[in-house]
Amino acid sequence: MKKGLFIFIGAIILLLLTVGFVPVGYRGIAIRLGSLTGQIRNEGIFFKIPLIESNKNLEVRVQKKEVDATAASKDLQSVSSKIAVNFSIDPNWVTDLYQKVGTDYDDRIIAPAIQESVKSVTAKFTAEELITKRGEVSDAILAELRTRVSQYAIIVSDLNIVDFDFSESFNASIERKVTAQQDALASENKLKQIQFEAEQAVATAKGKAEAQKIEGEALRANPEVLQLRAIERWKGDMPQYWGGGALPFLNIK
Repeated sequence: MKKGLFIFIGAIILLLLTVGFVPVGYRGIAIRLGSLTGQIRNEGIFFKIPLIESNKNLEVRVQKKEVDATAASKDLQSVSSKIAVNFSIDPNWVTDLYQKVGTDYDDRIIAPAIQESVKSVTAKFTAEELITKRGEVSDAILAELRTRVSQYAIIVSDLNIVDFDFSESFNASIERKVTAQQDALASENKLKQIQFEAEQAVATAKGKAEAQKIEGEALRANPEVLQLRAIERWKGDMPQYWGGGALPFLNIK
């Protein structure tokens, strides 16, 4: 009974040793007696020779790598940035990558390549251009990075500049420039407002003068209008003292 149990357990262990598994999103690298066979195993279960054959799984899904990079701009300003990269491994070349680099390719290849790409591209732009032409800078870094890692079958699909940071002196100069631009714009708007108000005042004055001119001409042409205006303004009070002559507004015939 015990012997049968031992045989059964041994068979289970042997079966487990002959079966391997490649998870979803990975490729298996076949190894025989410590050497690469060149065989790439797809996702799922596979069989191997116990103690002779082994397997190493490498992820081929899109992965993310963030790197802090420091560089100097074209106008020699110190620039610190955080770069986020999405990349993947070409499934057909996992064996070659594992043989040349190993499994820590993100730190040994991608991170240094990002650093060098950022330095190379940043040196072509002034600090101000790095801000105003951020999209162009990002595209240039991406193109440079793809060239540097392509020999390792690493595919860079996307790159984002998470943050740009400059020296305190440069940040202060940018703040002063923005403030000066805002002040200049405010002064320009104020000047336009003054000019508008002046033009409105001139137009109003011209209108009043024209109205007075027309009214004067009308009065000169019709003297009776003066007496009519005076009557319209009279409140009915008689003067307390009158030096003689006809009373105002009364013309009795």
